[in-house]
Amino acid sequence: MLKVKQLGKIYGGKVTYQALSDIHLTVNKGEFIGIMGPSGSGKTTLLNMISTIDSPTSGEVLIDGKNPYQLNKKELAIFRRRQLGFVFQDFNLLDTLTIGENIVLPLALDKGSVAEMKKKRSEVAEKLGITPILDKRTYEISGGQKQRAAIARAIIHSPSLLLADEPTGNLDSKISKDVMETMESINRTIGTTSLMVTHDPLAASYCHRVIVIKDGRLYNEIHRGDHRQAFFQEIIDLLSLIGGDAHDLSSVRI
Repeated sequence: MLKVKQLGKIYGGKVTYQALSDIHLTVNKGEFIGIMGPSGSGKTTLLNMISTIDSPTSGEVLIDGKNPYQLNKKELAIFRRRQLGFVFQDFNLLDTLTIGENIVLPLALDKGSVAEMKKKRSEVAEKLGITPILDKRTYEISGGQKQRAAIARAIIHSPSLLLADEPTGNLDSKISKDVMETMESINRTIGTTSLMVTHDPLAASYCHRVIVIKDGRLYNEIHRGDHRQAFFQEIIDLLSLIGGDAHDLSSVRI
């Protein structure tokens, strides 16, 4: 459902910088993919190209067979709103809204009916275990609850592709595990195709496979198989091999 072909990104300026080079990637419907690599390797740049936040210098991105970069500004806004879901490290919830209002925002922007919004909000809140906090404000809930609310907002409109950028970056190890179990459950039960950038091997171990980027190029790919503990250790070993910075390696063990 996602195809990335010969993707490249060059940032201009006094000194040009090649952030990505000749990236090829295929993600099948229902897969949960992790993207890892040392700081500055290009993993967030790749996510930004796929999410249409930034445009590639070369190559193409196809989501459900469509190249979003061939759409005009209005069409792109609709495509992004209907086909993509976003989960960020800092949650990006609006403090002026209740948690329930934050969750239905994608439907409200798409002018959905009030009845539909209430129905879908109830369903997704129950699935994520956050029904009791729907009337609360962001400052009244924990970091883990904020991220669950952000995930609820990201999936309420049933996007084709869920994109997550360091979703556990601001959470402690216990809450991180809870959030990743939530994301894994959503992927398994709803079948939402998911792509996650992370520096955390524990978070990555919940994925079906992990794509590793180094110096703007695809370096390696490893698959989970049946044993998450073994997969977790494979991720640790591979990151150590490519010389990740200290904060690119997690000390947490499962």
